[in-house]
Amino acid sequence: MDYIEIIVVFFNIVICIPTLASITKLDYWWIRDFDFPRIQISVLICFNIIAALFVYSFEDWWHILIVAILFFNLVYQCWLILPYTIFWKKQVIKYGGEDNNNQISVLVSNVLTTNRDYHKLIDLIKSRDPDVFLTLESDKEWEKALNVFEKEYSYSVKVPLDNLYGMHLYSKLALKDMEVKYLIKDHIPSIHGSIELSNGKMANIHCLHPRPPSPTESKTSTNRDAELLLMGKKIDKDAELVLVFGDLNDVAWSRTTKLFQKISGLMDPRRGRGFFNTYNANYLLMRWPLDHIFHTNDFTLVEMAREKNIGSDHFPMYVKLNYTPEAEWKQHDLKSSKSEEEWADKKIEKGKKK
Repeated sequence: MDYIEIIVVFFNIVICIPTLASITKLDYWWIRDFDFPRIQISVLICFNIIAALFVYSFEDWWHILIVAILFFNLVYQCWLILPYTIFWKKQVIKYGGEDNNNQISVLVSNVLTTNRDYHKLIDLIKSRDPDVFLTLESDKEWEKALNVFEKEYSYSVKVPLDNLYGMHLYSKLALKDMEVKYLIKDHIPSIHGSIELSNGKMANIHCLHPRPPSPTESKTSTNRDAELLLMGKKIDKDAELVLVFGDLNDVAWSRTTKLFQKISGLMDPRRGRGFFNTYNANYLLMRWPLDHIFHTNDFTLVEMAREKNIGSDHFPMYVKLNYTPEAEWKQHDLKSSKSEEEWADKKIEKGKKK
């Protein structure tokens, strides 16, 4: 075995680690972080397969075995991200009618606390003119900057914090019974309540920003998983007019977010349309979808876009929806198994204890 073959074998083995880690249900941060770069991992596996085909003679049985394992890894990774490409059936129907009073537009933006390019987000909000916008990681300084919207957005919930978990919700539509809750950790807020659409219908909204698994934040994904799954449990699968949005610090294709969808019955308008990667805005080759807007199956999609860079490490996410109750019969949610429900209950219990 020459040195080139040794190098190829080494990288062939290393690139299998993310798949092996993902198959487990261990929640250590370094394992769960493999959930994020599945697009990049898939590309690297392809490079490994090409290198193996060029370098291996295939006279030894293990050459065939390694390539077969690489193909299995590629299929596994692609199967997880495939629903978020144009090659998958769209989960949410496109609304083709005219503008009406059944619609609601939402802008979600993790502003990055240290980012002081306030004008970039302000200009975006003025340009997009959403009915509702949510800022995350916003502190007192961001609150002062956003005061320019006080008259136009006469309803608001403000939770300025310096711990990277502040959030501000502004709305042109009437907000009712709004409440700031701390679902899992006493320093990580979430916003809950109702919003009155222009047609007079009341929709429940939930704004989240759970703690991510990382060496500097949380050594496991338990807190994040527990908050998402607890929120999913609180939403009746047969509920109508529900919106959940925010920076969930999890990708759309992870076990936790998919289970959140299954438990809550909520729709993801990205399925069948694209990744809409919102993080990291600073690195072109290292991006994945962390900012989400989920909704019940009585909404259809008018427009969805990842917005331009505002100086944060996240791109803002914009979605415009139309209340279309007849779409409930055409839009199908994901189904959870009994074992998945039990796993969710254990995660929630573990998160509350921690």
